[in-house]
Amino acid sequence: MAAEVILMNEIEATAAHMGIDMNIDFNSIQLPSGEDYGIISDDEDVYHDDQLEFDSGFGNVLVVDNLPVVPREKFEKLEGVIRKIYSQIGVIKEDGLWMPIDPETKKTLGYCFIEYNTPQEAELSKEKTNGYKLDRAHIFAVNMFDDFDKYMRVPDEWAPPEIIAYTSGENLQKWLTDEKARDQFVIRAGNDTEVLWNDARQSKTELVYKRAYWTESFVQWSPLGTYLATVHRQGAAVWGGANTFNRLMRYAHLQVNFIDFSPGEKFLVTYSSHQPSNPRDANRVVINIFDIRTGKVMRDFKGSADEFAIGGAGGVAGVSWPVFRWGGGKEDKYFAKLGKNMISVYETETFSLIDKKSLKVENVVDFSWSPTDPILALFVPELGGGNQPARVSLVQIPGKEELRQKNLFSVSDCKMYWQSNGEYLAVKADRYTKTKKSTYTGFELFRIKERDIPIEVLELDNKNDKIIAFAWEPKGHRFAVIHGDNPRPDVSFYSMRSTHNMGRVSKLTTIKGKQANALFWSPGGRFIVLAGLKGFNGQLEFFNVDELEAMATAEHFMATDIEWDPTGRYVATSVTSVHEMENGFNIWSFNGKLLYRIPKDHFFQFLWRPRPPSLLTPEKEEEIARNLKKYSKKYEAEDQDVSMLLSEQDREKRRMLKEEWDKWVSEWRRAHDEEKMERLKLRDGEASDDEEEEYEAKEVEVEELLDVSEEVVSFEE
Repeated sequence: MAAEVILMNEIEATAAHMGIDMNIDFNSIQLPSGEDYGIISDDEDVYHDDQLEFDSGFGNVLVVDNLPVVPREKFEKLEGVIRKIYSQIGVIKEDGLWMPIDPETKKTLGYCFIEYNTPQEAELSKEKTNGYKLDRAHIFAVNMFDDFDKYMRVPDEWAPPEIIAYTSGENLQKWLTDEKARDQFVIRAGNDTEVLWNDARQSKTELVYKRAYWTESFVQWSPLGTYLATVHRQGAAVWGGANTFNRLMRYAHLQVNFIDFSPGEKFLVTYSSHQPSNPRDANRVVINIFDIRTGKVMRDFKGSADEFAIGGAGGVAGVSWPVFRWGGGKEDKYFAKLGKNMISVYETETFSLIDKKSLKVENVVDFSWSPTDPILALFVPELGGGNQPARVSLVQIPGKEELRQKNLFSVSDCKMYWQSNGEYLAVKADRYTKTKKSTYTGFELFRIKERDIPIEVLELDNKNDKIIAFAWEPKGHRFAVIHGDNPRPDVSFYSMRSTHNMGRVSKLTTIKGKQANALFWSPGGRFIVLAGLKGFNGQLEFFNVDELEAMATAEHFMATDIEWDPTGRYVATSVTSVHEMENGFNIWSFNGKLLYRIPKDHFFQFLWRPRPPSLLTPEKEEEIARNLKKYSKKYEAEDQDVSMLLSEQDREKRRMLKEEWDKWVSEWRRAHDEEKMERLKLRDGEASDDEEEEYEAKEVEVEELLDVSEEVVSFEE
């Protein structure tokens, strides 16, 4: 507060010198209603009282207490010691270290103010030096200056909190009760963000909500579709509601770069990385984990980028997102991060490490969670020039018991792919040949749900084929692989089941020479889109895996993104602003029929709104599948009604076009009649409108030479 008083005194002195009256009632100044003078706010409430900590201006100032009280002759020595300690953590501003002196004793008061270039350096200094022991009698107590400001605003007398009457919240799942069973999606184009219905029967979209400058970087649906998150300079916010999108909660995190939801939507993770004022220092990383409903920070993690990089090294480039990966299915019980020679697994009941210690795994470089069970799959590469083989291990959490391990020899790289139900794990292993001059790829297939977790080895018919893409069938037992060399690789389909032996993987078919480099399974399985993106310019093939036949081939030129809707009925292909032309999106049926296209300039994002899992039991779903014809009659009748409506709309459109044409012809005829007298004058009274012109007919004779031949005639004398 002393610094604030001195600063205000300097301002008042300068104002008096310049003849400026500081006694102004700023509350009396009002802008004309409805005017914003071009100043656009992305969040109209951002400057409310609960956000004052962002704007106080002292976020980079520390208060260091419990310093020695020294006379004037020892002042420089104490200042040098403090400057040496705190300049190691960040760059102190010029004249940024101030130790007040008692005017009567001429001694220091036992505390000082330190001003850094950035709030991030100040926060780091507080963490590193709070509790620092200068000597036995002087242990630093370090606080942010903003904290003093906040506590000074606490009233002296306690007042009971105001009791607010309970009001029921909006139904955040109401969109699921749409009578037409439509799905929603969100798009960002230019400055606008729009939530739309996919009204595929009418071959159009229907607007749900639109807002300009709704986000400053991107939007993101929560995994079950309950919330839409937006990102701002001040942090993140989530939105939802029955009939419109109201802000439900916001999460303060300055300059947030990325966000991530837990699978069950209980928690939101935010991430920011800040450059230090000293370019030789590592970036400063801040990660917060919020309770989505209350907005409370459940746990924060702060440190240099090196501490959050893969394997604990690699600097900024080594930090991959998400840093924390969630496990345990939709219960959100566990989250974990990769560290140097360890995997740190936390539980969300106390947000602390399981057993208060990390899982020690020497040289671990990657891990992934089962989508449904608390099982970790981790990969350790070869060590000692091949003397210690690479390995993949399955570890049960929270007991940290190893369920299965597989050693892999001569492996150069490894990637892990879980099937959506957690029934299978595919490990793609790139192995060296005997000469170690090239590699080939094979798969280790784990059957997670079977006894002792059996493992099968799968090699392609041509094991030297390059693997371009791999994808499991959602909720199914099949997977697809794109393999071979560009420009026309092959696509093979495999099943984890076999007609003769349920425990053997079997190949279903191989399709030769496809312009494809990406695989997109329908969420319900059975159908897949074989896509050629980037260099293939948007080639599409809609394939029925049950029948092993193509349903349609198409093209969306320059397509950058492909996404199935959550029901597996429709496919969206889009061209985002990475290309300057052809921006917009197309909606297709599951079997490859183009339903409609929407061009949009400066197109950034297309995201289907996820649906939560069905509440029906597997038995009920099976019953519906058996009686599908009975249920489908209702929808067939609705489709017929829609078809008739569309036909009627087409007839009405044609009728309106005909009326417009007749009106246009009538207008020209009227103008023609009105100008008849003018035309008579121009033709010296000769009428030519309704009478034929008289023409003089002449007969022309044409001589035509038909043939010429020579004949020799002999004369007898």
